Amino acid sequence: MDEYTYFKEPTLPMHRQYMALRRFIFEGRQAEEVAREFGYTVSTIYTLRRDFAAKLGKGEEPFFIERSAGRKKIPRAGGLADKVTEMRKRFMSVPEIKAALDADGENISERAITDMLESLGFARLPRRDAETRRYVAGAAPVETMEAEQAGQPMVGQSFQTENAGLLCFLPIIKAHGIDKAIMESDYPQTKQMPKLQSILSFLALKLSDIARYSADDVWCMDRGMGMFAGMTALPKAAWFSSYSSAITSGSNERFLRALSVIWRDAGMLSDTANLDFTAIPYWGDDDTLENNWNGKLHRALPSIQALLGQDPETGILCYADATVRHRRQSDAVLEFLDFRHPDPKKDKDLKYLVFDSKFTTYENLSIIDKQGVKFITIQRRCKSLESKIASLPDSSWKTARIDKANGRGRAIHYAESETSLVGYDGPVRQVFIKSSRRSAVATVITNDFDIPGHQIVRKYARRWLVDQDISEQVNFFHMNRNSSSIVVKVDFDLTMTLLAHNLYRLLAAGIDGYRHCAASTLYTKFIRNAGFVEFDKSRAVVKLKRKRALPLLIEALDDYGDLSYPWLDGGTVSFEASTTT
Repeated sequence: MDEYTYFKEPTLPMHRQYMALRRFIFEGRQAEEVAREFGYTVSTIYTLRRDFAAKLGKGEEPFFIERSAGRKKIPRAGGLADKVTEMRKRFMSVPEIKAALDADGENISERAITDMLESLGFARLPRRDAETRRYVAGAAPVETMEAEQAGQPMVGQSFQTENAGLLCFLPIIKAHGIDKAIMESDYPQTKQMPKLQSILSFLALKLSDIARYSADDVWCMDRGMGMFAGMTALPKAAWFSSYSSAITSGSNERFLRALSVIWRDAGMLSDTANLDFTAIPYWGDDDTLENNWNGKLHRALPSIQALLGQDPETGILCYADATVRHRRQSDAVLEFLDFRHPDPKKDKDLKYLVFDSKFTTYENLSIIDKQGVKFITIQRRCKSLESKIASLPDSSWKTARIDKANGRGRAIHYAESETSLVGYDGPVRQVFIKSSRRSAVATVITNDFDIPGHQIVRKYARRWLVDQDISEQVNFFHMNRNSSSIVVKVDFDLTMTLLAHNLYRLLAAGIDGYRHCAASTLYTKFIRNAGFVEFDKSRAVVKLKRKRALPLLIEALDDYGDLSYPWLDGGTVSFEASTTT
């Protein structure tokens, strides 16, 4: 483009508007002539003149901005400088100061904070001991606690957050009515902290892979995590302990019942439930705890015995009980039936229970059978059973293929028989299973004589997946982190773990190709992402930084449509890709 063409044929919108107004006002051309020359309508020309006159009347410059050379002057006194001074006197580092200022609505870079500290005469922050770091981590952001506790809306604001991906769970929570279940629960609340904000605060930590609750310098000042719970920032560390201490086991059980209805209405519960125990270790000096076998550590140690119920089709955890003791361990399956199958005559949703050999007694298997529920479990080894397996002819063995969630699988061999058990009323069906790679034989027993043997094998094979999910609870959701400085009651922590796990399963269900992925994988690929949040009246726009799998996530979130969130002042939230990675 030459110099003449630059003025003759302007391409930038502001340049075209300027040239059009110059023709119309300064040169005195007709509106119709100016509109034809610059591709506008006549009404647009008059609108441009009206807006131009309005800006001049206010003393504004409509087109040209005077730029001053050099960096912005760093204030040595005043509100911002006073805040930085107070934070550094509390031994806060530059990143911690920036996080606090971001939470307070101040937009300033770490470089500018460093220069400001130098200009104010502060030396480099010395290495802090553990006690000082805990003090800093527990400190609230300056001038934000009042708004934080009151759940103030953040309309008209914008901020950066390292946990923007966490906000992607908001449509899932709202669409499935989980927020309503929380508000209708009997969890405690105060005027300053409603129960919805309280539960969402715990859930924010679970969903975001906070390795240790004590490491709250990572999250306590992040506005994205605060927005997730409808606050400016999450509460301080001490609040989590005090809130947890007020929750009873009955409140957790009633909340789990409400969640069970949500999973069922969403079509996430099949006719089968896998049951298994897990030991949640305790590393303190409490001698009231019983010793339980820990499969990960391969030894028995003081721990809390918990029962988990899982749907094999979707991976949803439908039940959790952290109050199991040795004396009633074998009856835990009956308590699960009371939870999931309260009226056997009317409730026909649950048809199969799958569990390990030492999960319950043969007498309890009779009770399960009388309630019209089929069971599938491993028979305990004995000499007579081994002799029976050895006497099976080769012609009795059949072949079946066990498929995994990712489409892969392997072939196994099985044979069938009938037997009776001491304490069980009636015969049971035996299915002997062996791998093509090993000669060891496992014996599955069931009271279902109707379905083919290979379907029995497939149903029990899926029970092995519950072990993987339990391992995931221990590793990703940190069920065994009872040595954290934030003391959270185990049964409540387990309830929050179950809810967080199921939210990841609902997320995976909406993304093709990732339904079989563990929560840790989903977090790495989709949720662990920074971004920028802008508020425009009743709408919040979350701009997620670009990642390879981000288009799949945004497409899945678009399916939920526009939802309003009461804990965000009734506003809506939309998601889009940012221009940065």
